[in-house]
Parts: sequence; structure tokens; C-alpha cells
Amino acid sequence: MARYQAPFEIHVHGDVVLSPNATVEQVQEALMPLWKYSGADSFLAGAASSYEEEPGLHFDPIAHKLQICWTVAGDEDFRQAIEDTCMGLNDIAERGAAIEVSFYDTEFDDEEGAGRGPEGESRDDFLMCFVGPTPLAIMEIQRDMLVQDVVHVMERHFDASELSPIVGVIDALFQQRFNDLETSMQIGRSPRGGSGHGAGGRKPRHLH
Repeated sequence: MARYQAPFEIHVHGDVVLSPNATVEQVQEALMPLWKYSGADSFLAGAASSYEEEPGLHFDPIAHKLQICWTVAGDEDFRQAIEDTCMGLNDIAERGAAIEVSFYDTEFDDEEGAGRGPEGESRDDFLMCFVGPTPLAIMEIQRDMLVQDVVHVMERHFDASELSPIVGVIDALFQQRFNDLETSMQIGRSPRGGSGHGAGGRKPRHLH
């Protein structure tokens, strides 16, 4: 459906390496929550960004790579659309990847500082989502991004060679998180490998 006077301009950005077996039809289906959100009746129409200079939703079947640089007008309900998209991409992703979602307040006037947010402040927001074929793949990309951020900040005060203990602590935290998840999935499995409804029989949602 068309979204007139939408309160946000929403930009989605990220590159996802997909399984070599992923088909064009599977990619279009995984991205359906996005192009349907734009009000389009087809992937071809909805894959185009609001800005011509952006590639939009672009799948390269030769490189097995999905490039997302796509802007759409919308509201807070877009969060459900991106969550559904990430769940679809989990099924065809080759490895973990991050997807950035930026919400820009279209009603905020930089010059006058006027807006509908608290005390006239902008309602700009940012969301980081992760996709991957397994929980471990998702945690690995989360770990890598966190290490990059922490090292970048701490290198202002310490040599890179001094930061190994910090990286070790981050690794230990993520290892513990993975161990806890693995344990919960084992508990959720039904006896004798049956098709129970516990965590072990479900594709995990993306973590963010």
C-alpha cells in the first residue's frame, strides 16, 4: 500500500553472501517483506530504491551475493518487515552478515529544530540486524564487528599488541553465549530425534 506522509525515510544497507544453491526465486521470496512494504506488486518494481543512484535490492547470481542499498518511506511497522526478511535470508545465507537499518525523521526541521519527538528532538533511529545459516555463523559476525569497534576505540590509548586480553574476553563471552544456546537447543529436542516443537527443531531468528 502507498504510504503518504510517512514519518520516516528508511535506509537498509548490507551485503549478504548466499548459498551457491540459492535461486533467484528464493531470493525474491526472502525479500518479499521489503518489496511488498514499498507497495509494489512485483519484485522488479519493489527492488528499486527511492533514490535512483542506489542499487536497491540487487542479487548477483554469478557471485551469489545480495547487495542491499535501498530506501523506502515508512513507519515503525517496518521493523516487522525487516525481521521477516532476515528470517527468510537465514535459510539461503552462506555465512553470517550484518544489515544496517537507519530511520530518518522526515518531519524534523534542522534549521528550526522542530519535530514531533520529545522536546522537538529528531526521532532518528538505527537498527543492526544479523543473518546467517546457523546461530554460530550469526555470533561470529557479531563477534567480529564488536572486536573491530572495541579495538578502534582502544587503539587511541593503547598499542594494538596490548589488546589481546580484551579480544580474549570478548571471545570468551561469545563462546559462553553459544554454549548456553547449544544447551538450550539440546534440552528442546524431543527424545529419539523426533520432530518436537522445542528450540532444537526450529530455525533461530536473527540476533540483534
